[in-house]
Amino acid sequence: MKKLIMFVAVIGLVLAACGGGGGASPNADATSAEEAGGMEALVAAAQEEGTLTTIALPHDWCNYGGVIEAFKAKYGIEVNELDPGAGSAEELEAIEANKDNPGPQAPDVVDIGIAFGPQAKDAGQIKPYKVATWDDIPADAKDPDGYWYGDYYGVLALEVNTAEVANVPQAFGDLLNADYNGQVALSGDPLTSNAAILSVWATGLATGATGEEAAEAGLDFFRQLNEAGNFVPIDGDSRTVGIGETPILIDWTYNSIANDVALAGNPDLETVVPSDHRLAGVYVQAVSAYAPHPSAARLWMEYLYSDEGQLGWAGGFCHPIRYQAMTDAGVVPAEVAAQLPSTEGAYFPTIEEIDAAKAVIVGGWDSVVGVTVAPSASG
Repeated sequence: MKKLIMFVAVIGLVLAACGGGGGASPNADATSAEEAGGMEALVAAAQEEGTLTTIALPHDWCNYGGVIEAFKAKYGIEVNELDPGAGSAEELEAIEANKDNPGPQAPDVVDIGIAFGPQAKDAGQIKPYKVATWDDIPADAKDPDGYWYGDYYGVLALEVNTAEVANVPQAFGDLLNADYNGQVALSGDPLTSNAAILSVWATGLATGATGEEAAEAGLDFFRQLNEAGNFVPIDGDSRTVGIGETPILIDWTYNSIANDVALAGNPDLETVVPSDHRLAGVYVQAVSAYAPHPSAARLWMEYLYSDEGQLGWAGGFCHPIRYQAMTDAGVVPAEVAAQLPSTEGAYFPTIEEIDAAKAVIVGGWDSVVGVTVAPSASG
């Protein structure tokens, strides 16, 4: 057994030395399609690699299933999908754990909460790359050097199974009512998930507190929710909501609406943007610094930020980051615009505010709330 382990290790080192890792590719350091020789050359190099490895992309999240299939059909590149249920921190852990491993467990690209972008840059886990449509991306939603940039956004909402919940809550504060015993869940683990961290913070912001004080108020809110027996410590998703295991889920508007459409009335879901706070969240894309398929990673970025890729996300009820520029250019079909949930009046926090809140929530969850959020059976 020890000889086999040594043999595998030696083979891994040989592969890395022979170009299995991102550093050996001529495009490993390309910061634009132009540096890769132009789009035709980038496509050819990506097709030669033949594979793109993604992580944490559930097919029902922002229509990622449709986006992935469209990318595969357009370029003939296979997509190796890792751990669809992973959180942002786990995505970066996967990069770190596999930085010397050019095998199939090493992600080429990540889709993470905006606060995780600067963290990944500082840790040397991602590389800069500016897509052709770079100028359409708002300045406050991108790293100026191109290490990470916004891809889509939405607003936190209550996703409610109306077959299980007769009195649909209208505000975060309502969730403490005895009517919701054993019914409220987060869509992720607040130690690793961007959505869960922001959800905890949103409940604190709903009390009128701001900044780090709101993060502390959010932790206290979930302490009360747990002590009242209302909190279900499960990483909820469309399945747990549909079967009534977590009939009230705090999640993004786009996920809730997509889940309602997918369930087609069995049961009916209601998407409620809480009246006591409307918190918006931006996710960002980045290329792994150790991408085994660096050309495919960059081609994926170009596709996602093209009109086609952006409209693919819009088809999943997400506002693509280029939405304003595309609307101004008249390339967003009216029927697509009509189905997007409203973000009117939503609060878009700064990265600094999110970082401060995240530090409080991740650091205080175990001591204040004292409960572990377990993966769902479908996770």
